[in-house]
Amino acid sequence: MKIWAWMVLFLSLVVFTGCSGMKMGGGSDDRQDVLYTCNCGPQCKCNSMSIKPGKCNCGMDLVWGHLVKVEGDEALLCMCAEGCKCAIDPNDSTKCGCGKELKRVNLKGSGLYFCNCGGSCSCNIVSDQAGQCRCGMNLKKVD
Repeated sequence: MKIWAWMVLFLSLVVFTGCSGMKMGGGSDDRQDVLYTCNCGPQCKCNSMSIKPGKCNCGMDLVWGHLVKVEGDEALLCMCAEGCKCAIDPNDSTKCGCGKELKRVNLKGSGLYFCNCGGSCSCNIVSDQAGQCRCGMNLKKVD
């Protein structure tokens, strides 16, 4: 009986880890919903983005944000404090749960892969490599 309990616990852990979309270890480096974007204002048209920190084409530092939803080829990002995991405010779809405005970023031309499970997707995965979404679909590359 004891062996069955351990097997159930192990299988539950495997299923939970696989469904969470996180790699074993669970550190912040393992997140697949982080996107760094240029944040130099509405006049800026450089549309720089990366899954790693760096500089945008205009020389400013890329700013951390996390993907909360994809609509077509457009990412909706929460730009709150680094490490945040909040979602879209259920009372105002233009804001993140922390109260900040969602930032819309066009992923076209970025060369990144993202989950697009059909029109509006909340799998929240962005990557620089091919792979699968949490829903089982292949990540879509945007050229």
